[in-house]
Amino acid sequence: MNMFHRVEPYVTCGYPPNLKSVRELIYKRGYGKLNKQRVALTDNAIVEHALGKFGIICVEDLIHEIMTVGSHFKEANNFLWPFKLKAPLGGLKKKRNHYVEGGDAGNRENYINELIRRMN
Repeated sequence: MNMFHRVEPYVTCGYPPNLKSVRELIYKRGYGKLNKQRVALTDNAIVEHALGKFGIICVEDLIHEIMTVGSHFKEANNFLWPFKLKAPLGGLKKKRNHYVEGGDAGNRENYINELIRRMN
């Protein structure tokens, strides 16, 4: 928790995003790792090839595993490549100030979904 307090003025966070936000992120910006290569998630065959042995055979199974933090969450999370998001539509207000002070840093709680939608 001490490490979080050190980076809090520089990052924004929130409570777990809703299913709609996660689904939109994975379908629009989702890439997977196959043989240490970045591969777009264009069809379910890619997911089945990489995660079929864990019972994850399609993108919807992958989304379900991520959202519910299932028994094979670690494998599903390691399969996903980090998301490359664009700058938020409309820009940031004041990135130096905390969210409760009208800025953009700190804990957004449930408003994280709105930021994800603006950046996706």
